[in-house]
Amino acid sequence: MGDGTETDSILIFSKTEGFRHGSIDKAYSTLENLGKDHDFMLERTENAADFNDENLKKYAVIVFLSTTGNVLNEEQQTTFENYIRNGGNFMGIHSATDTEYDWPWYGQLVGAYFNGHPSIQDARIEVLTDNHPATAHLKDTWDRRDEWYNFRDIDPSLNVLLNLDEDSYDGGTNGDNHPIAWYHEFDGGRSFYTAGGHTEASYDEPDFQLHLLGGINYCLGR
Repeated sequence: MGDGTETDSILIFSKTEGFRHGSIDKAYSTLENLGKDHDFMLERTENAADFNDENLKKYAVIVFLSTTGNVLNEEQQTTFENYIRNGGNFMGIHSATDTEYDWPWYGQLVGAYFNGHPSIQDARIEVLTDNHPATAHLKDTWDRRDEWYNFRDIDPSLNVLLNLDEDSYDGGTNGDNHPIAWYHEFDGGRSFYTAGGHTEASYDEPDFQLHLLGGINYCLGR
């Protein structure tokens, strides 16, 4: 799946059972425009019944876009696990970590769980690597405004791309090790997550758009 030799199909899943972000529609339209320019096609659903074997096999990547709460039943969870194990790929944006707390496999796939946040404010991000498509366009530090998540149950084996400088803002609880974007291979597929994207304004930032595009390209194996 996702070798870049043809137009790849990506499913955007934005079902919410908890808080619903007002930026979801803006995020989708931004991703749609990126797809038009970079040769991938998007479909969007909030219907968990679309998590069936016949449907999921059409997609190179499943993106959880600001999902919240328990969005899949047990049968749908098993279907998604099989999708990843058969070489499918996952990308999580923002509150994808505020999703499915009672599904340990998902916690491992996404890499961590949300653990609260302070108010929206400016912060400084440390760019830990420039040899990944999601960060290659960035300088050593990245200053931007967003809602900054704290995390629990962080998988120590994650490949961390961006680390939040807690000295640059108020309300961080993770200390010096505060990953804010990462990737890893898990259970047969690629997984990429970024905690950015709470605000609608995020999706107008050229650097954040390229960050998202890089995450998609990683998941596609490009």
